[in-house]
Amino acid sequence: MSSPDPDIRRKRLFYRAWHRGTREADLLLGSFAEAYLGAFDAAQLDRFEALLECPDAELFDWITGRAPPPPEHDHDVSRLLLSFRYSPGPT
Repeated sequence: MSSPDPDIRRKRLFYRAWHRGTREADLLLGSFAEAYLGAFDAAQLDRFEALLECPDAELFDWITGRAPPPPEHDHDVSRLLLSFRYSPGPT
C-alpha cells in the first residue's frame, strides 16, 4: 500500500531496506537506499518496493551475476542496484 505522502513512503522504504533480516542484505539495500532513494520518482519507488519483496537469495544471485533478474525486475532501479558498490562508512 503506497502512502500519498512521498516523504513518508521514502521513510518506510528506507526502514524496510535497512531491516531485511540478514546483515548482508541490510548493509547492501540500506546503503543503496541511502544513496538513491531521495532522488527516486514515484515510479522508481514502486520498482524499488517490488525489489524489496524479492527474497534475499534471489537478489544476491542477481547481484553476484549467478542469475539475471527476471524480466519483471529488469529495469532502471535493478540495474542501478546491480551497479551499486557497497562501501563501509567510517567507524
